[in-house]
Amino acid sequence: MMSISNTVRERRDHSALGRRAFLGGGAASLLALAGCTTGMSTAEFNAETNPLYRSPLDRGAGIPPSVSPFASMYAPMPQEQFPLPAIPVERMDPVYLRQLVQDPTGERPGTIVVDTNNHFLYLTREDGQAMRYGVGLGREGFAWQGRAVVQYKRAWPRWTPPDEMVARQPELEPYSIANGGMDPGLDNPLGARALYIFQNGVDTIYRIHGSPEWWTIGKSVSSGCVRMLNQDVIDLHDRVPNGTPILVTGNLPRMVAPTVA
Repeated sequence: MMSISNTVRERRDHSALGRRAFLGGGAASLLALAGCTTGMSTAEFNAETNPLYRSPLDRGAGIPPSVSPFASMYAPMPQEQFPLPAIPVERMDPVYLRQLVQDPTGERPGTIVVDTNNHFLYLTREDGQAMRYGVGLGREGFAWQGRAVVQYKRAWPRWTPPDEMVARQPELEPYSIANGGMDPGLDNPLGARALYIFQNGVDTIYRIHGSPEWWTIGKSVSSGCVRMLNQDVIDLHDRVPNGTPILVTGNLPRMVAPTVA
């Protein structure tokens, strides 16, 4: 995988070669300039000068897929119980891909913070930084805020929709609590991992879980709690122990315009 630093170094080397060739070319170089001749098309120029990342305030730029540092991060995971396909990161807004950032939360290290304003989840670190993940937020994801803990975690969990959901959607009856729920797998709404959130020993019914629907990350969706890319929820699951504190808040400054899937 080509790193960003290597890409920048190659561009600098290429520019230095160009300057030396111009200085050494003398009259021939001046003639070329006088004729306004260039071998670079508009599309090539745009590709060369595009930033490698979008910023939350400039959503029009993108990542050239050939130099994306995320290619291995979101590669296939054939070793999983249910092998996961790669995420097409070149089709996503990179602001929602996993990355280290300065911690904006003020929370103590080792805390999960769900930022409902911006569709981010932070895991705070010792060094004033945080691992940031993009999330999709469903109706239930906005319904509860506050402080709690990760009571327990599950790999490839079963999904048991609550009875009130089954009452609204009778087609879910085969997966009801009485019927034992839905088997784990790629089509299970909880994805590859789930974190179960309790407050004062009571289940909040709030879940942080995986999803194969990569196109919903960074968006508000019709149902569910906090959904992450499966590769991301596996990463988070492996980083946090049971008992990890969590804060769900809508009080962080808005960085990106909300969108709806």
